[in-house]
Amino acid sequence: MLGLVGISIKPHFIQSLSSEFVSSILHSADFPFLISVLITNTCKALHFLTIALLLLVVPQLLSAEERGARTVFADLIVAESDSQDAIIEELAAYGDQEIADIYQAWRVGGIFLLEREGEIQVLQRTNDEKWLLVVSGAAIELSAAEEEQAEKARPSRKLRKKMKGIIDTLGLKAEDPSVRIDSAMKMGRSQSIEFIPTLKVLLEEEPVKEVQAAFREAIALSELASGDPEVVLSAVNELTEMKSIASRGFILKVLEAEQAADRGETGLAVVCEEALAAIEKHIKRLEFFGSFFRGFSTGSVLLIVCFGLAITFGLMGIINMAHGEFVAIGGYVTFMLQNVFIQNFGLGSDAFGLYLLVSLPVSFLVAAVLGLVLEKTVIRFLYARPLESLLCTWGLSMVMQQGFRLIFGAANVQVNSPGWLIGNLSFGGFQMSYTRLFIILLAIVVAILTWLLLRKTNLGLHIRAVMQNRNMASSLGIPVARVNSMTFALGCGLAALGGAALSQIGNVGPSMGQAYIVDSFMVVVIGSVGNLLGAGLSAMGIGMVDQLLQPALGPVMGKITVFFVIILFLQWRPGGLFPTRSRSLED
Repeated sequence: MLGLVGISIKPHFIQSLSSEFVSSILHSADFPFLISVLITNTCKALHFLTIALLLLVVPQLLSAEERGARTVFADLIVAESDSQDAIIEELAAYGDQEIADIYQAWRVGGIFLLEREGEIQVLQRTNDEKWLLVVSGAAIELSAAEEEQAEKARPSRKLRKKMKGIIDTLGLKAEDPSVRIDSAMKMGRSQSIEFIPTLKVLLEEEPVKEVQAAFREAIALSELASGDPEVVLSAVNELTEMKSIASRGFILKVLEAEQAADRGETGLAVVCEEALAAIEKHIKRLEFFGSFFRGFSTGSVLLIVCFGLAITFGLMGIINMAHGEFVAIGGYVTFMLQNVFIQNFGLGSDAFGLYLLVSLPVSFLVAAVLGLVLEKTVIRFLYARPLESLLCTWGLSMVMQQGFRLIFGAANVQVNSPGWLIGNLSFGGFQMSYTRLFIILLAIVVAILTWLLLRKTNLGLHIRAVMQNRNMASSLGIPVARVNSMTFALGCGLAALGGAALSQIGNVGPSMGQAYIVDSFMVVVIGSVGNLLGAGLSAMGIGMVDQLLQPALGPVMGKITVFFVIILFLQWRPGGLFPTRSRSLED
C-alpha cells in the first residue's frame, strides 16, 4: 500500500511540473523568471522523491525489526566472524527462550549446515533423531545422502564467551513474569557486577511490581560485591528494607569480612548485624504462618475424611477400619482419570487441567457404590456388634490393600497437579500454594453440602431418625435398611473425596489411608461422636497443633505430644467438645 502511494505521486508531480513550465514559457520570455520556476519545481521534485524513498524504505526497516529470534540466530551461525558482533547485539534485544535451547544444541554439535538448491540451510538435530529448520522450527525430512552431506557447526571460544552474556540475560526479557523473577534472582546470587547496568535499565521498563522487586533485590545483591563501602552500605539497607531472605548468606560474608579486617565496630558492620537480626525475625514469622497454613490445609483434609467417619462411626455405630482404604480409592481413581486425560488430550493441554474436577464426583460415586455393596454383603450383619465390626473391617482393609498392590503395584503412583494449581499466592512475603488453597475451599464446600444434606433433606432426616432409634423409625414407616445403605455409601464417598484431595499434596499408594485413619478417629472422638460441628473444629485444631509442634519437636515427638494432649483432654471431657445430651438412664 505504501508503495502504491509513492507511485500515485509521480504522475501528479509530472503533470504539475509540465503545466507550470509551459505556462512560464507562454506568458513570459524573461529568462530569470524561467530559471526561478525551474528551481522551484526542482525543489518540489526532490521533496516528493524523498517522501517516496521513505515510503519504500520504512517497510523494509520494519520487516527487519520483526525478524524472529530464530532467523537472527540462523544468520549468526552462517555469518562471517567480522559481522557476528553486530548480529549478537541484535540478538540481545530478544527474550525468546528458544535461543538458549538452540545455543545449547549448537554448543554440543546439534546444529548442521546443508546446501540445498544453492542455499545454505541451518538445521537442528533433536534427541529423537528429527531434523528441524532453525529459522522456522518446522520439521524437515532429509535423505540418507543429505544426512551424510550435512556438516556440524560449532561456535568458537570467542563466540561462546560473547553468547554467555546473552544467555545469562535472556530470561530477564521473557514474557512470563515468573521466568523474569527467577532469572533476576539467579543473576543476583551470582553477584555479577557487569550486569548491574542491564538490570537498572530493565527495572525502569518493567511494569510488574513483583518483577520490579526482584530486579531491585538482584541489583542490591550484586552491589554487595562492588567493594565500595558506601555502595555496600546502601545495598545492605535496601535488602533489609526488602526483608530479603536470599541475602542472609551474602550479608553474613560482608560482616565476616569487616570483622576479619578489624572493622567490627564500624557502621557497616553494625548495619549488617541489624540486617541479619531483622531478616532472621522475618524468617521466624514466615515459618510460623507457614506452619499455621499447612496445619489448616492438613486439618481440611482431616475434615473431609472424618466427616465420612463421623457418619459411619458416629451415626451408624460401625467402627470401619477400612475407611482409610476408601481414601486410597479416591486417590487411585484420580490417578486413573489423569492417565485417561493424558492419553486423549496430552499432558500439557488445557483439557488436562479438568481431570481433577472430573475426578471429584467420579471418586465419590465409585467409593459410594463399593460402600453400598460392602454394606449389603457384610456390614448389615454387624450392627450393634462393635467388636465384630472392628475385626471384620480391619480384615477387609488388609484385603483391599493387597488388591491395590495387585492392580497398581506396591510402589506409589504419581499424580500430576493441573496447571491451574501450580504456583503460589504471595501475601506479605508469605507464599500460599494454590493446591492447599484448593483443598481448604473443597473442605468448606464439603462441610456445607454435608450439613445441608443432613439438616435440610428427607434423607438427612431419615438418617438422624434411624440412628437415634431404629425400632421407632421402622415403626414410623422409614425404610431402615435403605437408609443404612445410603448412610454407609455417603460416608465412603466422603472418604474418597479426601483421597482425591490428598493426591495433590501426598503420595498415592496402597497404605495412603492408614496414615490418616488414626487421626480421623481422634477427630471424631474429640469432637463428640456423631457431631459434625465438633468434628470440624477438632480436625482444624489437631491439624494446626500437629504442624506447629513438629518444627520444634520433630515429626515423631510432635505426634506423641498431640496424642498425650488428646488423652488428657478426654480425661477432662470424656464426651468430647459437644457431648450428646440425653435423658436416658444408661448415660
